[in-house]
Amino acid sequence: MKILIVEDDGEIAQLIQQTLENEGFSCETARDGWGALEWFQNQQPDLLVLDLMLPGLDGLEVCARIRQQSGVKDPYILMLTAKGEEIDRVIGLSTGADDYLVKPFSPRELVARVRALLRRSLRHGGQSQVYRTTHFTIDLDQHLAYRQLDPQTSELLDLSPLEFNLLVTLVSYPGRVWNRTQLIDKLWGDDFFGDERVVDTHIARLRKKIEPDPTHPQFIKTVVGTGYKFEDSTTDK
Repeated sequence: MKILIVEDDGEIAQLIQQTLENEGFSCETARDGWGALEWFQNQQPDLLVLDLMLPGLDGLEVCARIRQQSGVKDPYILMLTAKGEEIDRVIGLSTGADDYLVKPFSPRELVARVRALLRRSLRHGGQSQVYRTTHFTIDLDQHLAYRQLDPQTSELLDLSPLEFNLLVTLVSYPGRVWNRTQLIDKLWGDDFFGDERVVDTHIARLRKKIEPDPTHPQFIKTVVGTGYKFEDSTTDK
């Protein structure tokens, strides 16, 4: 697993790198936002440890630009913040971060957060099933999802591992209403750290990729005051 550490404080960057390399990860560092984007384009890491406050281009902007790119690996992003106020965490998650870690943090907590993020892509491994609805085909064995545009045309959906697993969870129980806690338990289990509103962020990102009009979702419906459900006809396994 390749990890990019984006941190302008040399001592903190070195501590993070030594901690993660001692756990067997391959790490590189960038000291500013522009350097992070350049390294990302060339190497496409599996995970970024991304500081919020960076010179030139801050962590929020780096995160947003990475999420806007298509045709490249969609990495997990663990955002670091020295502030810790709730508004900073919410902004970071809404920009596309998967989790956050408030400074100062212990090496053990850092490793736990990184391992939890990287394990998310394995939660549906080993299954050999295909889910089909009127508009979607999801092959768990091949880890591929398609949307049917018309009777003759389908498109391969460009989903991150977490988005794929979230779609599988919703499609596998059509009509079931999931609240945030249930989705967290299903997707992350005991590995979850952070604000449960991160679920809303991932739902919004998934809608952008599968809905014809994300502002008026056809498939992933919001049940006000409760959670989310998937609706599409003729679902089977």
